[in-house]
Amino acid sequence: MLIDENNQALGALKEVALAGIVEQRRTRRWNIFFKVIMLIFALLFILSIAGAMTNMAKLSDPKLSAMVDGEDYAAMVTISGVIMDGESASANNLIPALQKAFKDESAKGVVLRCNSPGGSPVQSNLVYEEIMRLRDAYPEKKVYAVAEDVCASGGYYIIAAAQKIFADKSSIVGSIGVRMDSFGFVDVMKKIGVESRQITAGKNKALLDPFKPQRPQDIAHLESLLGNTHKHFIDAVKAGRGDRIDVTKNPDLFSGLFWSGDQAQALGLVDAIGSTRSVAREELKAERLVEFTQQSDIFERLSKRLGTSVRSALNSAQDFKLN
Repeated sequence: MLIDENNQALGALKEVALAGIVEQRRTRRWNIFFKVIMLIFALLFILSIAGAMTNMAKLSDPKLSAMVDGEDYAAMVTISGVIMDGESASANNLIPALQKAFKDESAKGVVLRCNSPGGSPVQSNLVYEEIMRLRDAYPEKKVYAVAEDVCASGGYYIIAAAQKIFADKSSIVGSIGVRMDSFGFVDVMKKIGVESRQITAGKNKALLDPFKPQRPQDIAHLESLLGNTHKHFIDAVKAGRGDRIDVTKNPDLFSGLFWSGDQAQALGLVDAIGSTRSVAREELKAERLVEFTQQSDIFERLSKRLGTSVRSALNSAQDFKLN
């Protein structure tokens, strides 16, 4: 009897102790969570102030310094990275920069600095068309392009709108073609005994389905689509380069091949060897280059990362077990 009572008392004490431990864990988890949230918001506040100070510092940019010093400068627009909506080399980012560069009465001319492997044909064409429009709107403002490490595919599409194209001897230039990549898993699915159960409305809605064999009519349709886009690319290059290129002498010009800068010069894809500084100095008689492209600074990048951290912290809060 006494033993049973002792066991019951011990059991009750264990339950109380366990409940206390659970409560302590719960409290500690929430304390950690709220401390993390407060720290993130404090960092965001500090970064917002730093960002504001950075924006104020931008008032002392090279353009203002050049104007104060009385030095001539060339407006530079940078096409860097993959050309895609949402990236720095998107039409939404490049077109406003181009418009400001052409409208700037103090700029001696515009220099396009290209370091891009290409990307979206739509984004490339939007920028190309805007350069052509601005050339007509500001005929006195010369626009030159410089290919740096790589200026291929959509990157070359854009700079074909320039009046002259320069490159380093070792730059990679060209790749005037269009591609579409996909994968097929039909044989793998057969080996592991998996089948695709897809329901569509529209007999061609499952085009490019990697779990089904390719049909000849699908391939023909896609080749036609790519060929049409390729034609747009070729037409843009021909309009920009004019008689400086000769496809009859160089039948591989629009085949998707790429060349070094000096080879591209021999083919007419590049006018001369040069850099952004040499072009500004020798072609535009300007001592300085002023960047007109909107660049995300370190504070903006950190803010984006912190925003992701906040969302992760809020999501993890839902995983806390209140038991």
